Amino acid sequence: MTPEGLSAGGNVSTVRHFVLLGFADLPELQGFLSGVFSIIYLVVLIGNSLIITVTILDPALQRPMYFFLANFSSLEICYVSVTLPRILFDLWTQKRNISVLGCATQLCFFLMLATTECFLLAVMSYDRYVAICLPLGYPLLMNSKKCAQLAAASWLGPLPVQIGQTCQIFSLHFCKSNQIAHFFCDIPPILKLACGDTSAHEVSVYVVAMLFLAVPFMTILASYSKIISTILRLPTAQGRAKAF
Repeated sequence: MTPEGLSAGGNVSTVRHFVLLGFADLPELQGFLSGVFSIIYLVVLIGNSLIITVTILDPALQRPMYFFLANFSSLEICYVSVTLPRILFDLWTQKRNISVLGCATQLCFFLMLATTECFLLAVMSYDRYVAICLPLGYPLLMNSKKCAQLAAASWLGPLPVQIGQTCQIFSLHFCKSNQIAHFFCDIPPILKLACGDTSAHEVSVYVVAMLFLAVPFMTILASYSKIISTILRLPTAQGRAKAF
């Protein structure tokens, strides 16, 4: 006998779909968790939608800082929409099955949006660096065309790498089980289900993660270090307070 979702092929079994265990071990809290996650999702949608609407409609906010803030709010809506609706569906229906294609799609979007978040935070720190440390050059360095290019690079830059990484992970043969010990499709629990040695795949995942985390982090650290240094050198307390 093979577990549900596994089909026998020779001496091994291959996964036809996955089962997201999530909060299956907390049956008495299903209703409470459903209510909590529903409220969280609504707050995220409404709050970030208001930010986007205000930055678009208010002429006083037609500046790079608020342009990137609107992008970040859009990202947050997309980010939570990758995982929370699926969690709510599982809580409401108790049907935890997800197809291999659906799992791969969720993982790919999760990875792309996580990377976009890192890039956008780095771009926003660079925007503040230019505004405070290079105020005379700010209109030239952060014009509307440059802002659009930086935003597009943040959104589109991760696409090829994360699509390739997702394809690499799902090219593995899964035969150990079809039960993902998580509430959405993520790399570590998926790799645990793969047959054979996955060390090479794990190394590639860590390398990509370090690159996509380290570069934005260093940019953020350098930008705010320079910003703080510049602010502390301002001659008046009023000027320092305004800059902060």
